[in-house]
Amino acid sequence: MKKTLCFASNNAHKLEEVADVLGDSFTIQTLADIGCTDELPETTGTIPGNSAQKARYVFDHFGVACFADDSGLEVDALNGEPGVDSAFYAGGNKPGEIRSHAANIALLLKNMGDTLNRRARFRTVITLVEADDTGAPVEHQFEGIVAGTILTEPHGTGGFGYDPVFMPDGYTQTFAQMSLAEKSKISHRAKALTGLVGYLRKLKKKGL
Repeated sequence: MKKTLCFASNNAHKLEEVADVLGDSFTIQTLADIGCTDELPETTGTIPGNSAQKARYVFDHFGVACFADDSGLEVDALNGEPGVDSAFYAGGNKPGEIRSHAANIALLLKNMGDTLNRRARFRTVITLVEADDTGAPVEHQFEGIVAGTILTEPHGTGGFGYDPVFMPDGYTQTFAQMSLAEKSKISHRAKALTGLVGYLRKLKKKGL
């Protein structure tokens, strides 16, 4: 019997990446599937903290095993920015504001200017919250990191977020120029998901 988990997101791009890594070994529910229309809290100020906060919120309010991710682009020349604020670097975290991938990229490139240090890394932390034998919540975290370079202008139309300006180490294409299958092999989210899948498969072998 497949294990059913809720993925705390309705982001179509994220769901596609998650499904590509998890395959058909698990049944994944979205927030919409469980009837959650709430704005999940992201107020801890850290990537691991926000990941845990979102998963715990769904578990506490809807009573289902849930995993949530939080990701960020950490740029050396900007002292780790935009980091936990990556999704709304150029705005979009206030009522009435719209988040824009293009605006985020434009602000990032503007702030980096002509710096020669283009080093950066994508970081994802996934938190799984599930019930133990007593029904109490238990948290497990899995991290994925991929290092690379920020280009001076966007390349490619695939992916989302900062993918058009991020070229991972060892490759000559940005994430936005890669196919989903190529990106899923090396991305930060894929690496974190691999940790999650490994843990879930161990549970299945134990019959849990």
